[in-house]
Amino acid sequence: MTPRRPRPSARVQFLAVFRKEVRQTARDKRMMAVLVIAPLLQTVVFGFAANFDVDRVRTVVLDRDRTDVSREHARRLLADGTLIRAGDTASAVEAELRVHRGEAAAAVMFPERLAADLAAGRPAEVQVLIDGADPNRSTVAADAVARYFGGVGERLAREALAARGATPPGQLALVPRLFYNPGLDSPPYMVPGIAALLLVVVTTIVSAMGLAREREMGTLEQVLVTPIRPAVLLAGKIAPYVIIGFVNLALLVGVASLIFGVPIRGPLPVLALGTLLYLLTTLGVGLFISTISKNQQQSFLGGFLFLVPALLLSGVMTPVAAMPGWLRAITFVNPVRHFATVMRGSLLRGAGLADLAIPLTALAVIGSAIFVLSALRFRKTLS
Repeated sequence: MTPRRPRPSARVQFLAVFRKEVRQTARDKRMMAVLVIAPLLQTVVFGFAANFDVDRVRTVVLDRDRTDVSREHARRLLADGTLIRAGDTASAVEAELRVHRGEAAAAVMFPERLAADLAAGRPAEVQVLIDGADPNRSTVAADAVARYFGGVGERLAREALAARGATPPGQLALVPRLFYNPGLDSPPYMVPGIAALLLVVVTTIVSAMGLAREREMGTLEQVLVTPIRPAVLLAGKIAPYVIIGFVNLALLVGVASLIFGVPIRGPLPVLALGTLLYLLTTLGVGLFISTISKNQQQSFLGGFLFLVPALLLSGVMTPVAAMPGWLRAITFVNPVRHFATVMRGSLLRGAGLADLAIPLTALAVIGSAIFVLSALRFRKTLS
């Protein structure tokens, strides 16, 4: 009688599955490009594209006064680069028409007798037409005009009081101190959020399609005839994607720091803990999608349906505080929101474990629930 061969240990089974997954992934050049090269290129492209800094707003000028005073105000108004001169107009109708056609985003119209009214101490009005189709651009343009002419009005009032021999009132100056991002640049804020989104693509969609491909090709059924336990099989298949996720994070943080000047202030172990909890969630979602998909097309569609609401409700592009109350409550179950908070808090503010306790706890709860549910579903499909 032939003696039965002993079942390999769980460690040996795990290493066998792990090596098989690594070799299979490494042999697929297109998959390696999707996993490593694509996220780097997307980070660079999105980092430059997702820029909310507004300057060089095209502005036309209507100068009815045609004096040195009106020309000097026009020059100073456009001096800081927020507004750039896109030409002059001869009438208000032409100015409005150029804004309507999109040839300019703003029009500044100086009235007749501007210099004479200012010299005589009479009130004068400068009209500004602004294209409100882009709220961000229009707000910046309106603030630039209001800030300039507000300063001009204050200066003229003080000069008038001084000319009458009256003592000008004391002036209260506001001196703001901006922490973490003194230049108010968009990339240091946007790039960490973009990295969180790219990790979803790399881990959720790719893992879901990989498992669905094996089911489609019948290789999972071949594994079932081996003595490998389902839990070990699952761990061996998921572990390579965890490593790929950490490698991608390291590359993305390096690109963010070198190209976009994103600081790395926080303790890296806290960032690593947040990444591990986040990958637990994203891989759990990918695993769940693979268990309900019959082929790769269905798994890709399922990953896309998860990615779109996760992006919109993450606070990466638009602040969560600006959403309605009922929608803000839904964002609490979105792992992308919490990991973006961990990334920004750790990199920009140097936040530690205590500072990020809430998003880390949320990631742990969401990740554990999703991964356990997905593992049970995976085991059920195997049996």
